[in-house]
Amino acid sequence: MAVLAVVLLALTACGKPKEEAKPPQASQTVTAQVVSVVNVARRVTASGDIVAWNEVVVGAETGGLTAVSVLVDEGAWVRQGQPLLRMNDDLLRAQVRQQEASVAAARATQAQAEAALARARELRERGYLAQAGLDTAIANQATAAAQVSAAEAALSEVRTRLGQTTVRAPVPGLVASRKVVQGQIVAPGTELFRIVRDGRLELNAEVPETQLAQVRAGMPATILSDQLGEVSGTVRIITSQVDVQSRVGMARITLSTAGGFRPGMFARGVINVGDQPALTAPALAVVYRDNKPGVFVLGAQSVVRFRPIVVGSRTKDSVEVSEGLTAGERIVVQGAGFLADGDRVRVVAK
Repeated sequence: MAVLAVVLLALTACGKPKEEAKPPQASQTVTAQVVSVVNVARRVTASGDIVAWNEVVVGAETGGLTAVSVLVDEGAWVRQGQPLLRMNDDLLRAQVRQQEASVAAARATQAQAEAALARARELRERGYLAQAGLDTAIANQATAAAQVSAAEAALSEVRTRLGQTTVRAPVPGLVASRKVVQGQIVAPGTELFRIVRDGRLELNAEVPETQLAQVRAGMPATILSDQLGEVSGTVRIITSQVDVQSRVGMARITLSTAGGFRPGMFARGVINVGDQPALTAPALAVVYRDNKPGVFVLGAQSVVRFRPIVVGSRTKDSVEVSEGLTAGERIVVQGAGFLADGDRVRVVAK
């Protein structure tokens, strides 16, 4: 009886129809978008110091004189040739008068020698003077002429030194520094002023070597400061060397206007390197898992898979995807933040 009962139970179990496996139900309603290639405005961000485009050091050509009048101060705009400093010139003016007298005496001697030469030639023609006497008169006239030239040269030298007692701006621009005070005895070659030529400033922007090839001279840029705001600029030159330690190159960006910037200040530069094709994804599609960005890619039967990506530049609505996706793939946009890897979704139109 026991064996018969076991057989009947086995036959009953074999006779039951198997239940069919049900497909998984969609857990979330989402929207999707195809990844495409679009032109993205590229920006290279760099930072560095504000420097003068051309800083001219102004010194004294003559020395040993006292500064009697300092005519400009730091921050002043000057034109080329404008007086910056005057030094005591009393001694040089006296020397000018002395040399002028020496020139007058030399010219008088020259006139006397020329008159003597004329008489000697006349006497020689009449036979009343030997050739040696004529030669002497010619030599005396030449010597007198040379003395006049020497006196005039000495006068010119003193007048030049007198003119150098007024120090003038060699170029137009902004006075960046003043290192002379009234009453100071000025030595020749001593730095008195520094002038930023034409007031032009530049940003020495440090660009990583990986981005240096994208930057070209003439590209527009924006120079930014948290305190002073921003001004426009243009890349003037890219230096030919990369620092072996920091692996950065230098882009010199000319500021269109000083705008409150001063040499030595720190600033940032954003260089517009032009539009380039790139894969982009909606910003809403990017989610973070373990602090790493990724997207949910739609697969067969509307099953999503999480895929890590590498993001580049960002805008308000989209991000550039440099690695992780290919053009034509569909990714979840709205609802991506509530999904898990392997979920089945229902895709609806936006």
